[in-house]
Amino acid sequence: MTQVLLRAHRNPFTTPAADRVLARNLVGDNVGNLLFSYAVQRTLSTSEATIQIARLNHARTLGPEEIDERFDHVVIPLANAFRKRFLPNLDAITETIEKLSIPVTVVGVGVQSAVGEGVRAPRQVGDAVTRFMRAVLDHSPSIGVRGEWTAEYLAGLGFGGDHVDVIGCPSMFLHGDTLPLRDPGRHLDPAGPIAFNLSPYLKQMAPVVEDQVARYPGLVYFAQDIRTLALLLEGQVDRPGADPRLPVHPDHPLIAEGRTRFPLDSTTWMEALARFPFSYGTRIHGNIAALLAGTPAYVLTHDARTLELARYHEIPHRRIDVDVDGVDAVALHAEADWQPLVDGHAERFGRYSDFLHRHGLRHVFDPGESADDFDRRIARKSFPPVVGEPSVSSVRGRILSTRLRGRLRRLVRPVRMRA
Repeated sequence: MTQVLLRAHRNPFTTPAADRVLARNLVGDNVGNLLFSYAVQRTLSTSEATIQIARLNHARTLGPEEIDERFDHVVIPLANAFRKRFLPNLDAITETIEKLSIPVTVVGVGVQSAVGEGVRAPRQVGDAVTRFMRAVLDHSPSIGVRGEWTAEYLAGLGFGGDHVDVIGCPSMFLHGDTLPLRDPGRHLDPAGPIAFNLSPYLKQMAPVVEDQVARYPGLVYFAQDIRTLALLLEGQVDRPGADPRLPVHPDHPLIAEGRTRFPLDSTTWMEALARFPFSYGTRIHGNIAALLAGTPAYVLTHDARTLELARYHEIPHRRIDVDVDGVDAVALHAEADWQPLVDGHAERFGRYSDFLHRHGLRHVFDPGESADDFDRRIARKSFPPVVGEPSVSSVRGRILSTRLRGRLRRLVRPVRMRA
């Protein structure tokens, strides 16, 4: 058996209640972190692999010597790790890697930056990233990045095409070379349910939120940041200077009227989104979760980290850093074309598969392999409900997992939207 150590905030087979998730921040500030690590773990859960979870960048029970002794491979899924606020974590991960002798694979890392003529980051970020890259490349043939701007940024640090593979986000390949997208239909019912996601620090979204909440009575906000979970559970969060039109206080209509949800795990997140005909907003992983559940989604991009993923995967998107006026659910649904996303998915998965194979990693979509064992373990779990979801039993995890898996089996097949 191949012993794999996977960096993740939480083992997907654990079922902590909402208060524990909040107290220990088991989502790493953003529940989107659970989705890409979940996808990587499922993808690598072959018959020949045993996977253990560790944080690597926090108080560690596993030191480098023990990692070397117990494991054959370290896999590190990351998101927008090349940013100033993440530097202490990045430095801690680098220090661990530098002391290892076993292979290390980094999947889906990206730079956080505004979009301009070039991607820039503070010099201190560049110094830390350079050290991280050298450490990884001492243990790996290449590094897998989210998109073109991260590749451009790393090229500016001296790491070119021989060192960098653009593979997108591993969460998109939860189902391998097939994307289970439902036919979006011609029209979105303005009186029906609509899933919405938001980065609540984006002040330019305040008038959009105000307008969309008033216009669409079925709009439901799927929050991802830990502070909104605190707001839902404790009723108050200190956000000085926040625009009151954003859902950051208990009197906001999305909060006061029970129109906000907070998923505690990937399984119930996707199951909840599968019930909506459309998802849109500024959260890249919120919309990816929708796509994985079969729900057409539209990304409102505002920086390089969201735009490069939307562009690479050809997810319908609009740049709100350029123009936020006129953002409207029905209009976005009407203008979106999901055909390129579907048509190009298999080729993009092929690049991801090749990347894993070059790193000596088999996956569940290889001949003779299957994700059935992983899925059965998930199905046996009883997950807490999505916070804020009405009339839901806290012990429904097995039912939801079974329903979602059955639904995806029916949906996971080549989708042809055009006649």
